[in-house]
This record gives sequence, structure tokens and C-alpha cells, in this order.
Amino acid sequence: MSVGESSGAMAPARRTSSRVARPSPAELAAAQGRGLPDLIQPGLRVLFCGINPSLYSAAVQHHFARPGNRFWRTLYAAGFTERVLSPSEQGELLERGIGLTNVVAKASASADELTREDYRRGCASLRRKLQRHRPRVIAFLGLGAYRIVAQQPLARVGLQPEPFAGVVAWALPNPSGLNAHYRLEELARCYAELARTVS
Repeated sequence: MSVGESSGAMAPARRTSSRVARPSPAELAAAQGRGLPDLIQPGLRVLFCGINPSLYSAAVQHHFARPGNRFWRTLYAAGFTERVLSPSEQGELLERGIGLTNVVAKASASADELTREDYRRGCASLRRKLQRHRPRVIAFLGLGAYRIVAQQPLARVGLQPEPFAGVVAWALPNPSGLNAHYRLEELARCYAELARTVS
């Protein structure tokens, strides 16, 4: 999948009509600590790795589902998809050689709730996944999480000099709407660099 020309990358996207009902406050509370199945198979072009599921994503069982998360718009703007997919259409990513996982499987209201032990266990599990499925690239969505998991406190956004568990590693900005350091255009530019390398 090639990256679109920059002049058209940020054009208005046709949004899908697929919608998932918003979870109630009780459903969100019940999602604390719940897991979210990986979207993974052998031979992926890229495996995107979030920090951990939000309560919203765990409640609806779709990755990057919380309103305000810019992951799906960023994938489109960077050229990974031909339109903005909805979280409920996440399965279509496998057809494009794209998978989704998390460092830590359990959902929380904030990644700040995660402990070093959560990261340690998650890292061990992630290494096993990579050994089993062997994607071409693993792309960590969150520089801080990558620095902890890879034990690279000085890492910067982009292609990393060392593989992670034998897989080419990238660190990309977290697409959460809470990450005010990056506008959508900047996210798209960072993700498009990766898209070019795995096209």
C-alpha cells in the first residue's frame, strides 16, 4: 500500500456508516482490567502496538475505539488505508497486512495506572508474539512506552537503531486525542514515513 501524495493526504475522508453504541458508565467501569483480543496473523507488514486498551475499547472490544482517538484518521492520512475505517471495521486491516496489539493487555482508565510489573509481563508476552508471528515491523504507539519496554530512555520518534525481539522497530507518537503535542497533520507525517518503508 503506497502513501498518497501529500497534497491529498489530508483531504476530507468518506466516513463509514458502521457505528458501535457508546458504552454506559457502568459498562466502562466493568471494563477495568478486561483484555482486548489482538488483531494478528503471521507475516504482517506492520504490527501496531499500543500501550494498553482504554476502558472504552475494552467495553466495545475494538481497538482505538474511544472518541477522540485519531488512530483511524491517521492511518488514512498516512496512506495505510483508502478511507477512514471505523473501529468496528478493524478486521479489514489484516487484508492490508496490518495488525494491532498492546504492550499490556489489561484495560485501564489511563496508562499512568500501569506498573513496572505490568510492563515487564507485557514485554515478555509481546516478545513471544513477535517470535511466533514475525511481522516485518513493529510500531510502538507511544514514545514513553517504547522507552520503557525497550529500555532505551533516549529513544526518539522514528525508526529505531536496534530491532526489538529480532523485529525492525519504530516508535511513533501516540494518536490519543490527549496527546496535544501532535496535530493530526504531524501524526500523519510520522506514520507516512513508516508507510513508505512497508509499501
